[in-house]
Amino acid sequence: MNRRDSVEDVAVAVTSFGFKFGVPADAGWLVDARMVRNPFWVPELRSSTGLDQAVRDYVLEDVVAHELIERTHALLLWSLQRYRERGRDTLSFAVGCTGGRHRSVAIVEALTERLRAEGVTVTVQHRDVDVPDPRL
Repeated sequence: MNRRDSVEDVAVAVTSFGFKFGVPADAGWLVDARMVRNPFWVPELRSSTGLDQAVRDYVLEDVVAHELIERTHALLLWSLQRYRERGRDTLSFAVGCTGGRHRSVAIVEALTERLRAEGVTVTVQHRDVDVPDPRL
């Protein structure tokens, strides 16, 4: 059995969120992205989100973000294989940052691209991306 066959049978449900709005109740496990540099502190990026290319570029250029994505991707592939072996058909996880608008969104998008390239079915929810920040 090759790696691709072992992960295609398990769907992934991933959510980006902001810790300040609470942890998603349905997430099987969480990834904390608050150690990645924060675009909120860059005035020209503050009102944008991780769905915007400039924010995504800023986040993904951070070596910490790159390593977080690499390690999470590897853990996801390993977990998907184990889920399949146990007959489970869905893995749910969430990536959080402070407000759920920048870092978590960009990281979820990057992880989603990689997983889909592996043949994994992925559904994405950006729970807090449209929640206005009162500081803007």
